[in-house]
Amino acid sequence: MTAPPVLAVPDGAPPLGSRRARPLLLAAVAVCAACGLVYELVLLTLAVTLAGGGIAVTSLIVAGFVAALGVGALAAKPLLPHAATAFVAIEIVLGVVGGLSATALYIAFSFHGTSSAVLVLATAVIGVLVGAEVPLLMTLLAGDGRSAGRLVADLNAADYAGALVGGLAWPFVLLPLVGQIRGSAVTGMVNLVAAAVVAAFVLRGQLGVRARAVATAALLLAATFLAVLLVEAQDIVETSRQRLYADPVVADVTSAYQQIVLTERGADLRLYLDGDLQFSSVDEHRYTEALVHPVLARDPARVLVLGGGDGLAARELLRHPSVTEVVQVELDPAVLELARTRLGELNRHALDDPRVRVVVDDGFRWLRDAAGGGTGRFDAVVVDLPDPDTPVLGRLYSTEFYGLVARALTPGGQLVVQSGSPYSTPQAFWRTVSTVRSAGLGVTPYHVHVPSFGDWGFTLAQVGGPPPLTLSAQAPPLRFLDGAVLAAAGVFPRDRPPLDLEPSTLDRPLIVDDVRAGYVR
Repeated sequence: MTAPPVLAVPDGAPPLGSRRARPLLLAAVAVCAACGLVYELVLLTLAVTLAGGGIAVTSLIVAGFVAALGVGALAAKPLLPHAATAFVAIEIVLGVVGGLSATALYIAFSFHGTSSAVLVLATAVIGVLVGAEVPLLMTLLAGDGRSAGRLVADLNAADYAGALVGGLAWPFVLLPLVGQIRGSAVTGMVNLVAAAVVAAFVLRGQLGVRARAVATAALLLAATFLAVLLVEAQDIVETSRQRLYADPVVADVTSAYQQIVLTERGADLRLYLDGDLQFSSVDEHRYTEALVHPVLARDPARVLVLGGGDGLAARELLRHPSVTEVVQVELDPAVLELARTRLGELNRHALDDPRVRVVVDDGFRWLRDAAGGGTGRFDAVVVDLPDPDTPVLGRLYSTEFYGLVARALTPGGQLVVQSGSPYSTPQAFWRTVSTVRSAGLGVTPYHVHVPSFGDWGFTLAQVGGPPPLTLSAQAPPLRFLDGAVLAAAGVFPRDRPPLDLEPSTLDRPLIVDDVRAGYVR
């Protein structure tokens, strides 16, 4: 191993590797590592929230960032004789670029519908800058005759400790408290503070008068820029966000799980989760009636709803006279809060009805634990979940998941699953049908026209043979669905025939790729 070059130290200045300077430099290593990891997590978070994420995208960002670290380390070699000046300069640039990364990605997505190019560029630039930090800091730490092994041990310990802090700070502090744009800007500020402290207390003897003046001016300019970004972040978010939606945004909540947006224009109230439309109040009755009432044909008493946090499925269930109990399992409490407030009139305050018991939990986990929890079985199950465009949602469209649902049914009980569009995303639709069948259930697929969604499909299932598409004699008056419409819903056209596909499983979540492949024209 080649020892890093030893910098000349002016008279009167403490050696860079001295006991007095070493703690501050090691602290700088830890801070830089924390900020570097936060920047990578910012990129990963934005890849999920803006582009839908996925294992491939996540792997590319991680691999690209690691590769950029190596490039940055090599690029730092010519800078080693000027490590003090180079380190301060890199921290200033990194603070600005990293602090601005979330804003740039958000604006690019809202104006152009994609942020892939900016995401790749940000990953490369930030990775190179972070990769250059360690060789420069290692050079600054050298000089007191300590062995290379001790030097590397100290540096690695500080680096890993800082990475731990950054890894915990992003999901538990920055993201929930200040959001993505302000969180990255705050991290950029931390980078600038680290540069200022090191320049003022450790490197002041190694920076000439002109270099100190330039560094001070650059730090102040960069800090002012990030401070303005922190102040204007909300306006930037609101302006960019509004470009994503045709109608005025009346509610915007970023929960621990997703971005929840409610728009309203006249009588049309629309709910979006991570940018995907969940319903329009103008025609949601078509979707909700088609989802709920076929599974009530046998007049069930106890019904389980998995998802459906907007309360619309519960509203329809409570209209059926045989239903005496509804258990609603929803992961995101922010959706439930919206359902009880702004959506209360639309869902007729269904979640506050004494017949409804709301459970805040992951549906997969809750089903797995339900058998031993005294929950009992259900006469019907309604699975009303978002489209599986991420691996997390793909779990809820797997053979294993539907097997747990089947276990929760009483003998003769039925299950219905919202299954996507058999016209626009036929692979995803028929993959869902095949996956439900693979759990040992007889299936009956059907579809209806919902103007906001187009042709939309569902899967009705039960243990044994395929269940018939019928309505209960006790069914309340419906605005859209009747016996004739439901019978026609079971017929599929020749240009979108049934497909027999391999089921999606936890081991191979094929349906995620089906959804992410996009629409078939």
